Amino acid sequence: MQFNVSSFLSTQAKRNPEAKAIVYPLKPYFWARKSYTDLSFSELNTRVDALMHQFLSSGVERGTRVLLMVKPGLELIQIVFALLKLGAVPVVIDPGMGLGHFFECAKQSKVRVIIGGTIAITLAKWFLRTHACVKSAITVNAKFKRKLKKHFRVHSYDAYEAGADDLAAVLFTSGSTGKAKGVCYTHSMFFAQIQLIKEEYRIESGEVDLPMLAVFALFNPALGMCTVVPEMNPSQPSKINPKKIVDSILKNQVTNSFGSPVIWSIILKYCQAEQIVLPSLKRVIMAGAPAPQALLEQLKEYMPNGEIFTPYGATEALPVSSLSATEIIEKQVGELAYGRKGNCVGRAMPNTRIQIIEPDEGVIGSIANVKECVTGEIGEIIVSGPTVTQMYDELPEATKLSKIKDIDFFWHRMGDMGWVDEAGFLWFCGRKAERVKANEGILETVCCEAIFNQLECVSRSALIDLGEGKAGIVIEPEAKLYPKTPLAVQSFKKILRDCALSDPLTASIKDFFFRKQFPVDVRHNAKIHRLSLAKEIRKES
Repeated sequence: MQFNVSSFLSTQAKRNPEAKAIVYPLKPYFWARKSYTDLSFSELNTRVDALMHQFLSSGVERGTRVLLMVKPGLELIQIVFALLKLGAVPVVIDPGMGLGHFFECAKQSKVRVIIGGTIAITLAKWFLRTHACVKSAITVNAKFKRKLKKHFRVHSYDAYEAGADDLAAVLFTSGSTGKAKGVCYTHSMFFAQIQLIKEEYRIESGEVDLPMLAVFALFNPALGMCTVVPEMNPSQPSKINPKKIVDSILKNQVTNSFGSPVIWSIILKYCQAEQIVLPSLKRVIMAGAPAPQALLEQLKEYMPNGEIFTPYGATEALPVSSLSATEIIEKQVGELAYGRKGNCVGRAMPNTRIQIIEPDEGVIGSIANVKECVTGEIGEIIVSGPTVTQMYDELPEATKLSKIKDIDFFWHRMGDMGWVDEAGFLWFCGRKAERVKANEGILETVCCEAIFNQLECVSRSALIDLGEGKAGIVIEPEAKLYPKTPLAVQSFKKILRDCALSDPLTASIKDFFFRKQFPVDVRHNAKIHRLSLAKEIRKES
């Protein structure tokens, strides 16, 4: 069986040669008559074959690890598919983590070839000058592109016959609660992900997608969807221009879109202000951080023909579960309405298993050594299935710590805390590393923060460990409500203390702090860096 997902592109090029594969923005030259252009599946496949020829000529072979330093969009998509088709291994690292961390990850994965623009290649050569594994660099500049055009429709290649367990790519985590790690994806995992996403969300060939997380655009050619490249800086998603995004959705009749709650909150505010509805949207997939119920309820009003889905997962296991906004609104009622018992993230995906086990800080060698929690009890989330990765790249100790051996497969420890209700729904309570072991008991971030987040004066909150068995709450106030005087601070803290006392879960919390802006992950701008925030607060105190 052929597991190489690049083969799907060739199939689409034969079945629907003239159908649009990619729509992308042009440079804003004043003489340009149009702001967007497009490529058909046939044209994209032609470019991929030409790129494959160029890479082969440059010494890229099957199994070669290739560091990608190209802009998200057209270049990234066609280069990744060319490498997969060849059997090389793309190494994808988020540049938003900073150049130092970026190149440390590159060294860790022992990349042999670098592909990027002129500036990127210059930086890479400087940072990796002592790294013996790097053998060559391919500069994607005007000269490279002119040479590439000469090979259009000259060369045609079949996709490398990938085995199920052959390494396909190395994708690095965001490192939100620790050091970024390279996750090893096999070809069968990519294949399973594509099949699962297609079936779960009922995606049909010919749909139009606006992916606001670059890596998700890589699935589209295999799904038969047209990719509309968004006009945004993927390293700064919170600074998107909502008008450009909304205009693109309307102009291109976008049916599907992926983005974090932060991005969709910005888009929603723009739609509300301008009274714009998005009738073409069939589905919005919102992930990266828990989505506030209010956001889901309000956004649904502006997409009358669509549904919102909130999948749960991680780079190591994606997707694990999923839930629609309609289900969330129906599920989160009564005392669950504001997330006091966590955020419901749905039932397990087909062929995916979820277990809740007693937390353990050390290595768990075998599934026989775990103690499963009873229904309703909070514990550590572990998952298994065809979309669950088996190892980290060049990190045997991290692999040993994160994987649990079963008879003929592995469970992945998500690093999250949660519980399963009687109906089989998974509830997410926060990251295991961020929970606070207070004198009064263990406090989970999502559960405690939800109590404060219901206050109108609070934009969001963060539970932090102050040491010596004490927990604190850091508040990011709503715009224009940040306390600027000692009296205002005192008054705000009184409101917070009264709120804490209103619930037994938070009654012991007496220390409150304020920040105008939280440190967040670069990928989604949504995951709060609670550990670094705690370190910062403790240092000040």
